[in-house]
Amino acid sequence: MSYESPPASRHRLPGWPARTKLGVAAGAAVLLVVAAGGVYLGNGGVPPEPSNAANAVDYPSPSARPTESPAAASAVATPLASTTPSIAATPSTAAAPKIPATGWIPVDRTAWTAQADAYRALTIDPVPAGVGNLPEFRADCQYSHRLPDDPIVAPGLPGASHMHSFVGNKAVDANTVAGDLTKFTATSCKPAQDHSAYWVPTLYDNATGKPVETTGFRVYYRSLAKNSTGQMPLPNGLRMISGDAKKKKPTPRGATGQFYCAFYGPGDLDGVARSTNGNWPICGGDATLHFMMQFPDCWDGKHLDSPNHKDHVAYGSGDACPPSHPVRVPAITFDIQYPAKGTPAGYYLSSDKEGKSASSMHGDAFVMWDVATMNKRTKNCVLGRRTCDNYGYQK
Repeated sequence: MSYESPPASRHRLPGWPARTKLGVAAGAAVLLVVAAGGVYLGNGGVPPEPSNAANAVDYPSPSARPTESPAAASAVATPLASTTPSIAATPSTAAAPKIPATGWIPVDRTAWTAQADAYRALTIDPVPAGVGNLPEFRADCQYSHRLPDDPIVAPGLPGASHMHSFVGNKAVDANTVAGDLTKFTATSCKPAQDHSAYWVPTLYDNATGKPVETTGFRVYYRSLAKNSTGQMPLPNGLRMISGDAKKKKPTPRGATGQFYCAFYGPGDLDGVARSTNGNWPICGGDATLHFMMQFPDCWDGKHLDSPNHKDHVAYGSGDACPPSHPVRVPAITFDIQYPAKGTPAGYYLSSDKEGKSASSMHGDAFVMWDVATMNKRTKNCVLGRRTCDNYGYQK
């Protein structure tokens, strides 16, 4: 399966777009169709509560480091004048080292107000015939690079993280700050107006010890609710984490938070067999390993990050955001495809080499879009509740 040429039809399991927990029912035998490259797992589970417990990775803390300078902070979310991406550049090794900000990072109020005002002033574009009503747009990405870095959890500390596989912005490393994402815009994602960086722990083949990198990494921006009342775009510079890198629990058949098997046509999400330790599916037919990960859809409207990288965002409940996080934003969802079918030896994640389960799977998103593009996609696709692809309405 390739994310470059999605099929014309798409199928979702019951329950979407109502809020669901991304999980897999034991022994589920269902009709699997990768919806324009993505499988939707909806079995009516209870969604996460609005509160976000601290479960960030225990990397060395750079707590004594000073924050970004006011000039750098101002560059975090300044709207771009054009939707045309700038020419990619390579970071200069002669530049003075940056000290990334940590903890509670306030949003640039001037930049956010300008973005919000521009968004409100937009009108929804006319909708061509044949456009669906799934409130989403997306970026289709390919593997970019691999580093033991994490500019959100361990900023300014190269080599302090377990290994991560990055997609999107090609210049990201431990020292990346928000302004870098608009300065160095070479990306492995389409559209090119998405300068964001996305990353997950690297998957390894347990038999060979070799990394298994993604062959498709689709990032959806969507509404999880039944309506889009109060919908706003995402602010540039927002950082957040989904999942728990410290979780070390088995992922047997039927467990939530496991890798699953997917392809076009009927099949078993849990695989036709399991690895010897039971934690990994072995896929039948043409199916391969996939993972789906959902981020929160509510923001506090004040901070681009928080000490645990979760408290500034929250999951809504029903069709409403909690009072503590009143700004409804598009929910990022990772739909990741791996070129592996599963083996008796199984796999392991860089975040849990010893346990060799999938429970520590997690993802990071460092959001940076051309502002005009983010605003237009959110207005037309999420607020307007229309199906969009990488470039606009999907016909």
